[in-house]
Amino acid sequence: MRENGQHPDVITYAGNGEPTLHPEFAGIIDDSIELRNKYFPDTRIAVLSNATTITKPHIREALLKVDQNILKLDSACDDTINLHNQPNSRIIAGDLINELKKFNGKLIIQTLFLRGSYKGSVIDNTTQEELRDWLNAIDEIRPSEVMIYTISRDTPEGGKLEKVPLKDLQLIAKLVNDLGIKTQVSG
Repeated sequence: MRENGQHPDVITYAGNGEPTLHPEFAGIIDDSIELRNKYFPDTRIAVLSNATTITKPHIREALLKVDQNILKLDSACDDTINLHNQPNSRIIAGDLINELKKFNGKLIIQTLFLRGSYKGSVIDNTTQEELRDWLNAIDEIRPSEVMIYTISRDTPEGGKLEKVPLKDLQLIAKLVNDLGIKTQVSG
């Protein structure tokens, strides 16, 4: 790429699964930084993570080395976050929020807003209560930025989950901006 005059804007780790689960994740990040510094020093390194492994010190340390660690927080309510994310083990929202606070603002929070039902249970992380609790969490975590988005394609539930309208996402973004936190909306 360098020989052809091409320069990547960002090297992103995401993939089909959770990138931080790789047993050599910390080493991969160190190697990536070394190669980036050698060949493309202006290129950013980003990791998209569901944040389930940030309790492990070596994962948190590796994430703090990258330019953009983008961590999920889809709700601050236990039942909603578990229904929304379908984790292998139950997530306690307060515990996750406390772990996110340990990044001292050097993180980007990414949140997927949706409405509808999943396996017969109502899910809506845009209600007044949900937004109040989520905004309180965002204010506690104080990320450098928040990315807000909604579903963009059909879901496995066959249309029972609904895309949140862009105007609603923009209203949510305004509430985050009012906290003094930069917000990006994709709808």
